[in-house]
Formats: sequence, structure tokens, C-alpha cells
Amino acid sequence: MQKLQSQGVHHITLVGAGRQTSIDFWEGVLGMPFIFEQPNLDKPSESHLYFDPGDGRLITVFTDESRTPVKRRTPTDTGCVHHIAFAVSRVTFLQAVARLDERAIKHSGVKDRGFMDSIYFEDPLGLLIELASYRFEPPAGFTHADVLMQAHKIRVARGDYAIAEVHLADAIQALVERSRTTLSEDRAPKNPY
Repeated sequence: MQKLQSQGVHHITLVGAGRQTSIDFWEGVLGMPFIFEQPNLDKPSESHLYFDPGDGRLITVFTDESRTPVKRRTPTDTGCVHHIAFAVSRVTFLQAVARLDERAIKHSGVKDRGFMDSIYFEDPLGLLIELASYRFEPPAGFTHADVLMQAHKIRVARGDYAIAEVHLADAIQALVERSRTTLSEDRAPKNPY
């Protein structure tokens, strides 16, 4: 047997209510450009809206004007989607509470996740949405996942409970040391003062 190798998320499709509810939320709250629309090719009574979440990939929504928003949390049974997290820059994250409050959108407030900060709230149809902001930038040539994997290894080796900022800093240093050469014979930390 061989794997079917994934290379990233292509798109996520949600079941929406009326068309305008989706446009107002995905573009009007989260700033995702509404890039095209066509019929749901498997169910002509529905429309299929496409939004760009900021990385050129897609969030799509099946809409039907006969459906109205149901204001209850979507199921979290086994096999169901718990939430969808979207990356936001630090400057946007720092404005998120105020911007949600001005719309009277109930939210969790800022949650400390060690390697990132998060805010949770529901979309108009009850799907839990997370806005996530990393606390670090990966070194050139590496991804956030590379840093997190290295930080995990460091955390486990030290017997620590969860990834913290110290693990991230040490992971970044380790990745740089592995990927960048130096003329120095000794790369150990020094105190030149």
C-alpha cells in the first residue's frame, strides 16, 4: 500500500443559510474576499460561495435562501468539526476583542495557548471560530510547524507539561544552528560584558 500524500488544505465547505448571511460574516466580519459564486453542481437549489481566507486557499459555503440561521452551537459529537481556526496577525489579534464587542458578538476573551493566543466565538450558524495569533516567527526557510515540532521535542525531553515560550525560543535557535554555518569554532552562548 502507498499513502495518498496531502499537500495542504484545498478547501473547507460549510452548510450555510441564506447567501447574505455568509457574505456578511465571512467577508464583513472576517475580511475574506468573496471571490466567486456558482450553483452547487450536486444540488442545483443551492448556491456555492467561495471566499479567500488570506492564503489563496478556499472557504466555501453552500447557501439556500429557504434556510435561516439556527442560533445554536453546531454538534461536537465524535466525527464532527469542533472549530475552525484562522490565523491573524498580532496587530489584528490585539484589536479582536474590541471589534467583536462593537458587533455585540459574544466571545471567550484572550486565551493563552503557550505558543499562540486565541479568541473563540460562534459564527451566525453556531460554528465555533478561533482567531489564532502565533507568538513567534519561524526562521527563514522554516515553517511554524517546523518550529512547533522542534519545540515539542524540547518540551518532552525536559518533562514539561505544554509548549511554552522558552521552548519556542530554544527551538528557533536549534533550527538556525542546524541550518546556518558559521566560521566560529564555538557557538556556545557567551557573555561579552
